[in-house]
Amino acid sequence: MAKVYEKSPAFFDTFERKPSMQKTTHYCPGCGHGTLNKIIADQLTELGLQDQAIFVGPVGCGVFIYYYFESAAVSAAHGRASAVATGVSRANPDSVTISYQGDGDLAAIGTSNAIHAANRGENMIVFFVNNNIYGMTGGQLAPTTLIDQTSSTSPYGRSVKNDGYPLRMAEMMAGLEAPTLVARVGVNNPKNIRQAIKVIRKGLEIQRDKKGYTFIEVLSQCPTNWRKDPKEACEWIDEVVSKQYPFGVFKDLTAEREAQDRPCERPEFSAVAKQLGLVEDETNGSTQIEIAQNKLQFKFAGFGGQGVLSLGMMMAQLSMQHNMEVTWLPSYGPEMRGGVANSSVVVSKSTIGSPVVDYPDVLVALNRPSLEKFGSLVPENGLIVYNSSLIDQVPADLKGKVFALPATDLASEAGTAKAANVVVLGFVARKIGMFDLADMEAFLRETFKKPTLQEINLKALHAGWQEAENI
Repeated sequence: MAKVYEKSPAFFDTFERKPSMQKTTHYCPGCGHGTLNKIIADQLTELGLQDQAIFVGPVGCGVFIYYYFESAAVSAAHGRASAVATGVSRANPDSVTISYQGDGDLAAIGTSNAIHAANRGENMIVFFVNNNIYGMTGGQLAPTTLIDQTSSTSPYGRSVKNDGYPLRMAEMMAGLEAPTLVARVGVNNPKNIRQAIKVIRKGLEIQRDKKGYTFIEVLSQCPTNWRKDPKEACEWIDEVVSKQYPFGVFKDLTAEREAQDRPCERPEFSAVAKQLGLVEDETNGSTQIEIAQNKLQFKFAGFGGQGVLSLGMMMAQLSMQHNMEVTWLPSYGPEMRGGVANSSVVVSKSTIGSPVVDYPDVLVALNRPSLEKFGSLVPENGLIVYNSSLIDQVPADLKGKVFALPATDLASEAGTAKAANVVVLGFVARKIGMFDLADMEAFLRETFKKPTLQEINLKALHAGWQEAENI
């Protein structure tokens, strides 16, 4: 067994990922996190699991766990460590997946993720560090804060009537059928540390043997936010904290559990495309569209009620029908109708990394504020189409090729001003050469079931298509 004063081989020799703290840690003096990290590192080394370990770090005091362990690591959004660990475990079935979480990350915002991962019996070990407080953010009341315990947000102490009872997470997890091992340990004195080592070793062995879910709650001292010196903090765990959160093994089904295999199937994309109906049908002569570049980014903007969101949706749906990769991202102000609104659409021949459109290749501005806000972002080879029915002034700093389209007037002539977005659809499609007129006619007939709406929107489409030839 590794000597307690030696640095575990599972740690980096120096914490080179964070040059400013190569020879120290970010934990406060007297904090229990460092002791827990040491125990985990030693046991990973002794069990030969270091190269199999994948840590999932939380938002909280344990967030920098990847600075210390020379193993694979993933960062998770606040409260989502158990969910991320589920994906890591299933995608890497030979790994030892370790979710390392604190009071807020697991017992508050992440409670649902943690409970359902446990209820599924995922192959992972979860370390829940319970220090009764929100340590990283300044010592606020946590779900685990004790009755009458003060914090920065409960200066008069926690009360049952106002804040409810402290959550006993280990007992909650033990009540579920799926977990294999559930225990609570401490890292505040040699006796408790010896017991913690035994339990943590067993938990890692369960992961090595793929016997399911392990939950280990660790009572950890927090001298900084408890306003105690390290010695007092360690004693307070035994004298006070452990009365609310008793030490012990609450569930251990290791002997009767067998290894569970959770295969992660990776189907061929062609099979998925076929299942979703995205494969080209040779019988109807459909072909994939050809565009000038591998990816086009659209920004459709205007007032709420002008149909800019549905315009983006129509562009996205038409592109999907032609077997393109597509994203559609709406954005609108709180006023909704009458307020500002825009939708971003990305159409690509390959996988799309982000739905965000910062510099659109094509901008459709149905009102003046939209043209002023987004017009300058369109590059020189881009296309700017503005609604000249409502916009009488054009910014001087536009670099893209600008077209004035009287969309509202043409839509009104077709039957209703609300069809201005369809006028734009026809205009843009012809200017770019993305879709045939017949394809869009078929799409509109499918979209608008009522004959009167079909007639109006088909007229609007033709008006925009014809206008693209005229200007």
